[in-house]
Amino acid sequence: MAFSCFPDIFSWIESLPPILQWKSQSTSLHLCPSNLLQPSLKLSLNNFKNSTLTLSIFADYNLPVLLWTSKNITLKSDFKILSITQDDDTIYTLLTNLIESILEYSPNKCPSFLKLPKKQNIYLKDIFNFTILTLCFIICIYEAPNDLRSACLESLKDQLSCPKSRGVSRVLMRMLGSNAEELWMRSMNLAITNWISELQASQAGFKTPSPLFSYSVSMLGLWKVQLYCPLIAMDVEKRSDPTPDDNLLFSLNYHQLEGVIQMNYKVRIQEKWIEVMVNTDNIRCDVIKLLTNTLMAERGAGTSEKHFPSRIALQITPTTQSNVISISVSKSSDNPQLEIGVEKALEASFEPLNTNIGLNFSSAETATMTMKPWKFEQSVWGNSAKLDWFLHDMSRDGREVYSSKPSKLAMIHPKAWFRNRYSSAYRPFTRSGGVVFAGDEYGESVSWKVDKGCMGKNMEWEVKGWIWLTYWPNMHRGFYSETRRLEFREILDLTLI
Repeated sequence: MAFSCFPDIFSWIESLPPILQWKSQSTSLHLCPSNLLQPSLKLSLNNFKNSTLTLSIFADYNLPVLLWTSKNITLKSDFKILSITQDDDTIYTLLTNLIESILEYSPNKCPSFLKLPKKQNIYLKDIFNFTILTLCFIICIYEAPNDLRSACLESLKDQLSCPKSRGVSRVLMRMLGSNAEELWMRSMNLAITNWISELQASQAGFKTPSPLFSYSVSMLGLWKVQLYCPLIAMDVEKRSDPTPDDNLLFSLNYHQLEGVIQMNYKVRIQEKWIEVMVNTDNIRCDVIKLLTNTLMAERGAGTSEKHFPSRIALQITPTTQSNVISISVSKSSDNPQLEIGVEKALEASFEPLNTNIGLNFSSAETATMTMKPWKFEQSVWGNSAKLDWFLHDMSRDGREVYSSKPSKLAMIHPKAWFRNRYSSAYRPFTRSGGVVFAGDEYGESVSWKVDKGCMGKNMEWEVKGWIWLTYWPNMHRGFYSETRRLEFREILDLTLI
């Protein structure tokens, strides 16, 4: 099955006759756009020798424009028909080449080798087609002639965001492993950021697409949600005036959000009910640059000007609630302690006669506050458990950062709390600008009592979340600030045994 109208390249290769029966040295397939009356992108399989093949993507003009070509693929000497099902080595060699071509667009150094697990995979055909679809999308952004780019990108975008593509991409990420997955997503989101930047510059009021990518895993007592999104595509909740200068805007746009939500779950069988307990294992949120330090310094405002996490909210809900008896939550984190100390001093002096009398007076009042920058709260809405992490300004008023606006004095003061926020000893982030919430600090569980009649059955749970990222000036001089928000939703399974 092809992705929407994208051709089934896997089946096309399988259906080709033996190489010796080819009438020419290459055979091609139309990719996009769908209008055959105008130039289009095509895929070709090229045979230079009877045992050597390459795969190419080119723009089909009177004089073809080559956009990408694979490494040489050497077939077995006894190979009769180009059949993927009969020669796993060939298809895995080609698939690895396709993936490496995508990873080369990442701002980070690609691994020297990429080893895919060669096991029977019922999704291999779909993974192969999806990988070519992704490569075609990236090549269109960077390489395609202008008269092809717009139509092709709109078509490819719709196909990449369809439910089938979303499902196959999750299988592919598991196949790649975490390190290659991160490089893949940085390649994709850098390309998407470039594309959106171009559209925003040419179209007033352009509504950015939502290229959020997320997937979930439920196994071994762990729920995990992994998500990625380019900053430029996140919804803007509030921003200040004046608008940022071009250098600052460049730095802010060329980052992506990488998030991991990990929750431990445990099922306890009681005498009259089933207890389902969920607690925080690890919440990680990072804002990662999509360009090198050199480019950030040359075209942007530097690597230290970027958004930071200011609020994370999760909502965990059993999708079928007729068998849920009750829900219980534990206490939220302690409120900050406020200590106020007052100190006053009076000084006076009296001079001899015939001199001026001098009186000196001074009064001082000091106030100190002990507060954690991050506050954690639990609450309940119906049968949903709500978990919230709020970042607070460590100044005297302790306001929530995501919903407030910094004072202009704080934005220009060199010793303000959010200045030098990635190097200060009191920073509320990791040195790279992310946050990690671990179970040792936020480990008290949420629990549901479920009817014991559900014993042995599978229950679905919805994990819905929101992440807010805020920008306040760090090293840059200016008054611009903004907050962006991302929403995600995943369904996870839990068997009551």
